[in-house]
Amino acid sequence: MSKIKISVIGCGYWGKNLVRNFAELGALQAICDATPKLAEKMSQTYHVPSQSLEQILKSDCDGVVIAAPAAQHFDLTWKALQAGKHVFVEKPLSLKIEEAKKLCQLAIQVDRKVMVGHLLQYHPAFLELRKLIAKGTLGRLQYIYSNRLNLGKFRNEENILWSFAPHDVSMILGLAGDLPEKVYATGACHLNPRIQDVTTTHMSFRNGIQAHIFVSWLHPYKEQKLVVVGDRGMAVFDDGLPWGEKLKLFPHQVMWVDGLPQPEKADVVYVPLEISEPLRVECQHFIDSITSNLRPRTDAEEGLRVLQVLDAAQQSLHSHTSITLSSEVLPYFAHETAIVDSGCTIGQGTKIWHFSHIIKGTQIGEDCVIGQNVMIGPDVTVGNRCKIQNNVSLYKGVILGDGVFCGPSCVFTNVHNPRAEVERKDEFRPTYVESGVTIGANATIVCGNKLGAYSLIGAGAVITKDVKPHAVMVGNPAKQIGWVSHAGEKLGEDLICPREGRRYQIIESNLVEVEADDRTIKTTEKL
Repeated sequence: MSKIKISVIGCGYWGKNLVRNFAELGALQAICDATPKLAEKMSQTYHVPSQSLEQILKSDCDGVVIAAPAAQHFDLTWKALQAGKHVFVEKPLSLKIEEAKKLCQLAIQVDRKVMVGHLLQYHPAFLELRKLIAKGTLGRLQYIYSNRLNLGKFRNEENILWSFAPHDVSMILGLAGDLPEKVYATGACHLNPRIQDVTTTHMSFRNGIQAHIFVSWLHPYKEQKLVVVGDRGMAVFDDGLPWGEKLKLFPHQVMWVDGLPQPEKADVVYVPLEISEPLRVECQHFIDSITSNLRPRTDAEEGLRVLQVLDAAQQSLHSHTSITLSSEVLPYFAHETAIVDSGCTIGQGTKIWHFSHIIKGTQIGEDCVIGQNVMIGPDVTVGNRCKIQNNVSLYKGVILGDGVFCGPSCVFTNVHNPRAEVERKDEFRPTYVESGVTIGANATIVCGNKLGAYSLIGAGAVITKDVKPHAVMVGNPAKQIGWVSHAGEKLGEDLICPREGRRYQIIESNLVEVEADDRTIKTTEKL
């Protein structure tokens, strides 16, 4: 039974499957649909209340699933994020690129997950295919193509490109690892003079990969096939075959004989798969993303990239020319009063708040929070998941590991004996702050020292020498008064963390952790 509570908006053609899966996962709290009879039926079937949109947004549910018509996706997702809900929205994220960019920025600003329903990224065959590629089984990827063909379902509100191709675009972008540089699409209108029934979309990537997608609803039989060609082998994901045949590996290679390429064929290998419903895997992934604070595999940025490719293909259909793509959306949030110089690297999910300045050459990791009136740089390195509170300055020479907390107005120096009239830029002393360190408000860290992992620097303390891992430091000059656990809890005489139950010992004046299972010693990095 899931502790996460999910409400589903839209219970029709596809929404009913989402309702069923979240109910079976024990997470369904409420449903909402514009058709009263359908809403009542779903309510009775799954024993959950039927609520209005306003009621759902005001409720205590953790996440909202949106399976409404595509034209409503932006508005509903925006309202759900503003209400503090995590959002799983069916494809597409929006119908307009600018709206999708706004959703990406809002998700970072309010610190909520947005997941887009690109279902095939959660298919066991595709997940196994990604593993094969990651292990180098196919070698360097060269060409990817996808066929999604059928007779019907004909639509009048969107063409075949927008109806069939999003899943294939998502898979190809996931394998290529980037947006294509150029997109070129051709198509034909047979049933409706304004609606393409058949399209072929070509994509060229910076890393040399080429790809194409062929979609049609005027095809004599159903076909859903993805082919991946590498320089060491080839793979085929054919969703129309039984589970034992859905993913096939062809260890074919090309040999060069007398300067000419010759095929060297090998026997097909059927890749075993764990049989499971892709939609169930996708729904569970949304729940896991919330409970474990993980970035969804198909997050808002991924949904935006898919939308950019579709939009470029649509432009190409009209102009009969190649469209060049560029990724303009920032992977992080910066308040309009913040300044980020060119030449900085800011990780995905990081938030930079009012009046802060990030100076050139600075590298900041993922999922960091930079408070108000913070100055970082130049050439400072900040790890992942750091929190830097208001009025902190990180000067050149400061290096923060992952998960460092810098309390309000704490101070770092980088010159041992500064003078206003004496240039000492060649005398900067590095300050290393290892992972998990907490620095209290108004503390001062004199340059040239190292703060060991998970140490705790008390408010107002002045650090004048190296600090051992897990040490608690207070005073001016700071002295050690005890030890602190990985979770930031001060340890008593038993050296057991009251929060996590971890056990420690003191060996050679350093704190080490004792593994709970086998009582072996796990050393913490020593100075």
